[in-house]
Amino acid sequence: MNEIPVEIIGEEEMALIEAALSYASNSLASDHNSTAIVAPASLSDVNCSSVPSTRIPEFNIEDFGKIGSASRSLVDRFRRKRTLSVTDFTAVEWCEKQMEFSLIHGKPEQTEAMKTGSDRHTELEKEVMVRIDIPVKTQEDMWGIRFLNFIVGINQLLTEGMTREIMVIGSLEEDIWVIGVIDEIRMPMDGPLINPLLVDTKTRNKPTLPSEPQKRNARFQLMFYKFLWDNIIGENFSSEQFFIHFDLDPKRKLSEDVKKFGNSLGFQHNTLEDVVVQFQEVCNMLPRSKEHLLLRYEFQGDRSGLGEFMFLHDHVWFMGQVRKALDFWLGIRRGNCVSWNEKWKCNFCKFNNCSQAIKPNTEE
Repeated sequence: MNEIPVEIIGEEEMALIEAALSYASNSLASDHNSTAIVAPASLSDVNCSSVPSTRIPEFNIEDFGKIGSASRSLVDRFRRKRTLSVTDFTAVEWCEKQMEFSLIHGKPEQTEAMKTGSDRHTELEKEVMVRIDIPVKTQEDMWGIRFLNFIVGINQLLTEGMTREIMVIGSLEEDIWVIGVIDEIRMPMDGPLINPLLVDTKTRNKPTLPSEPQKRNARFQLMFYKFLWDNIIGENFSSEQFFIHFDLDPKRKLSEDVKKFGNSLGFQHNTLEDVVVQFQEVCNMLPRSKEHLLLRYEFQGDRSGLGEFMFLHDHVWFMGQVRKALDFWLGIRRGNCVSWNEKWKCNFCKFNNCSQAIKPNTEE
């Protein structure tokens, strides 16, 4: 099969979700390791990556016909606790039918180009962070680390003018929660506190710029990060709803390893509630992100820059795309094929024999 010049959307978001929810179905009798990330220059800057992920269930092709008529929606059937990633939305924008088949058969195997792109994102992260392992015993431990990561990542943004891999989280209608990981945030150090710039770097396996549908999909991704950032900054994060949705005990004591790690960063937290309160305090003092967003493209071969695109957030278009994707995930409608002028996508899809692009009506 041909390979489309890819631009990598990291797996961090799905890893975050799978790690966050894996404890709900697994015994907590033994410790798990969660990987924290500290800045080389200071232990005050932390991030966290995933614990072991779970596999998407596989189904026979006969199950595909049941998707539209199943009593349970796609989000209920395939995403635990009705929690989606930003990538779940961008995948629907790219091709709804491909997403349907991926849910049934599992995601396509990672190509060499995709692995190279993911490795490049890890390299960029290592420019400002160093990974360390922190044992975690409970969901509360893991979420505590993730919110600590946000706090210290913001500290790095304010003191150094840039940070990477920042988790953002928020709720939508129908008790749907969305998690994203912002690739990069920039804030100039000179002058007063100004709106941060959200940046995403895409790597490509050929030294060419992407097609318009690819750039559109990447713009949607960055707009979603802005939406989540602006909502938590705007005091719209409900800790009560968060604790209920993820079945968390806000009063549960954090493990000694997590508390010790927090203490080394200058924090005195005993419970997840303590961490979330500080998370909200930090959010309340931050400005909204810039209306302009930045996409960067680089060639995987020599890491040379292919181009940068600054674009303006389009709230009306963005909310329309979110609405369409939600209707898909909530089972309000079945997925559509790509439009006829984007049928070329089918040539690069492993399900290209199972779907068909929508032909325009030319009989009028």
